[in-house]
Amino acid sequence: MMPTALPFWCSFALALCAAPLLPGIINRVKAKFAGRQGKPVLQLYYDLAKLLRKGAVISTSTTWVFAAGPVLSLATVFVALPLLPLGGFASPFAFQGDFLLAAYVLGLGRFFLILAALDTGSAFEGMGASREAAYAALAEPALFLCFLTLAGLGADEHIALHLSLSTMFTGTPSLAWLEARPEVLLLPLVLFLLLLVENCRIPIDDPNTHLELTMIHEVMVLDHSGPDLAFIHYAAALKLWFFSALLAGIVVPAIFSNPWVQLAVNSAAIAAVAVLVGVTESIMARVRLPRIAQLLGGAGALAALALMLTLIR
Repeated sequence: MMPTALPFWCSFALALCAAPLLPGIINRVKAKFAGRQGKPVLQLYYDLAKLLRKGAVISTSTTWVFAAGPVLSLATVFVALPLLPLGGFASPFAFQGDFLLAAYVLGLGRFFLILAALDTGSAFEGMGASREAAYAALAEPALFLCFLTLAGLGADEHIALHLSLSTMFTGTPSLAWLEARPEVLLLPLVLFLLLLVENCRIPIDDPNTHLELTMIHEVMVLDHSGPDLAFIHYAAALKLWFFSALLAGIVVPAIFSNPWVQLAVNSAAIAAVAVLVGVTESIMARVRLPRIAQLLGGAGALAALALMLTLIR
């Protein structure tokens, strides 16, 4: 008999090893749309290896906060990722209300990066930190409304039994799809927009831009180099995997009895999310900064609608 936690730990190991593939898939899709060969899919692995071999250049005007920011940002993702039922398998660390811990631990990682940016004393990085904090505050309500909707989809008279990420994503979505619940159609739209916001992708932000008026996240890490920058890039890849797994967990629920088939299907779904991000970035341009707040407001409204539909069923 296979141990219950073994498939989860295999999924967790896969996330740690394969997360840098997602940016590579996105870049390759964008290159195909542009008619270019593009970078190798494994490019981020090469970049991480190169950065880890280099030394870090640290300004004398910074304090320990600047050096601690990348490390703590990566550590927070390591804490949040095991709380997610990876591959459709319940987390051994699951508990009631763990979605709050996962969301706020990720927010704590962003907070450390913001502090590191502010510690440089650069007005340029301070501008990016301000934008990052503002849009994160607008995205947070929509994320919690999505979690509460998932909790309500599988709730009966004991709604507290469904306030765990493992309970939300290991059975509830499949039942909702079978019942043709309208709210389950809204959640993927909201979560996909939140994925673009949280991971600073087009049309919200452009990770490849160097224009002062349009930079949000990338401007905060301009002064980081060497291993510090490697930690930031790896943490960003793991965060992209986290939100892609959230979206995949709704669209492809846990319905297979064979754990390895379920793991393969969920991994393929996560890769498909990366392809969708690449297609989105290829057919859309970056929106103006005021429009980002409007998009997040619309996402919050859709998430609130989904929650109301859940409550009045």
